[in-house]
Amino acid sequence: MSENLLTKAFINGSWTNGGGGVFDVLDPATGHPICQVADCVANDVEKAIDAAEKALETWKLKTPKERATYLLAIRDHLLQSKDFIATTLTRENGKPKTEALGEVGFAASFFEWFAEEGKRQYGETVPSPVPSKRFITIRQPAGVAALITPWNFPIGMVARKVAAALAAGCTCVLKPAEDTPLTALIFAKICQDAGIPSGVVNVIPCSRTRVEEVGRILCHSPKVRALSFTGSTAVGQWIYSQCGQTVKKLSLELGGDAPFIVFPSADLDAAVQGAMASKFRNTGQTCVTANRIFIHESIHDEFVKRFSLAMEKELKMGSGLEQGVTQGPIINKRQHDRLVNLVKGAVASGAKLVCGGSSPGGLYYTPTILTEVTPEMPISKEEIFGPVATILKFSTEEEAIKLANMSQRGLAGYFYSNNLSQVWRVAEAMEVGMVGINEPMVSTCEAPFGGVKHSGLGKEGSKHGLDDFSHLKLLCFGV
Repeated sequence: MSENLLTKAFINGSWTNGGGGVFDVLDPATGHPICQVADCVANDVEKAIDAAEKALETWKLKTPKERATYLLAIRDHLLQSKDFIATTLTRENGKPKTEALGEVGFAASFFEWFAEEGKRQYGETVPSPVPSKRFITIRQPAGVAALITPWNFPIGMVARKVAAALAAGCTCVLKPAEDTPLTALIFAKICQDAGIPSGVVNVIPCSRTRVEEVGRILCHSPKVRALSFTGSTAVGQWIYSQCGQTVKKLSLELGGDAPFIVFPSADLDAAVQGAMASKFRNTGQTCVTANRIFIHESIHDEFVKRFSLAMEKELKMGSGLEQGVTQGPIINKRQHDRLVNLVKGAVASGAKLVCGGSSPGGLYYTPTILTEVTPEMPISKEEIFGPVATILKFSTEEEAIKLANMSQRGLAGYFYSNNLSQVWRVAEAMEVGMVGINEPMVSTCEAPFGGVKHSGLGKEGSKHGLDDFSHLKLLCFGV
């Protein structure tokens, strides 16, 4: 299949070699190279920014209806290429192909959503305090948008950012994750096939050694007027500091530390299935995965029993291209070794290993349950990003909320309860941007996605997804 893969950067409507040569893209399931991809350097980034700035002159003048036509064409091309995209995504990311197929559909939904929502970027009329003036507001595109996307959703996160930026009237410079550039380059070809004008979407892959160089240019360039990043809190904090001198619009979707609470009134079977879905999707490598599972002491043992049985029955480890596999490899050796050390450290500190806890070879890690975990353990404080479920007991609602809110990260949180009064209290008390109540899946194009505290700024998806790519302008008329 490698002969069908696109490996060059996409700048100003043309496929070009990177100034830094090439770098290997590895298959995490085998550890073998899939192919080599263009390694972009500073000059390539500047060319992409210049192309986007030039294309902005005409793209921002297109009507929302005209831009919607392009977005719907991208949607159609995504769906037409669904199998090829999903296969490529699985090869470079490792997730099961069934999940990859779902991600392509998820990506397409954002282009459909923002095609329509872009037509509804309404202004306002503001009642004037004096007879001699009239006030109205309008929305205008922010300008060139730099988009930095993660490896765990190589097409989903690209779509969520690009669709909103294009709908708002911005042009884009996309820097995909170094582990998963191939899916982003397929997306560039889809934009080309959909007739997107040259320079409106540019894709500049680079190797890990050049990430800081490329990121610094995107942050410092005065031509880039908006930057959207999804990734770790540490990198997000660095980007936040680097963008200060150009005072650009900034949206950050950063790391999570999601609490998952099960109260005594919960439907235990539903809670177990919710934990399965939240914890083990993409082998636990999502920012909204259940990171700390809090179970009331009265149902703790029964929950652990049912949870471990569900894991044994439903989870199958292997290459994401194999039928029936639900758990692929960890994305790279760095993440794999970090996961191994987190679990070893927890067990050494007194956590009990109920199941799993081993690395059978390569980048695979067995789905794991740890009980008797305490809030002081590093595994309770760090984003795990792997198929490891840490379970902590609690006694009261107040204790559960306190434990859930101990983290400086606040992206998503989940809880299961059939006590209506408790549902309202806990939902309002959790210090997160999104709450799943008796429901593990919170992300959809129609709803706002984003966190609080160290989990970031801004919202993606929903009508609010256009805000980070547009400015509100006041027009004051003397009459």
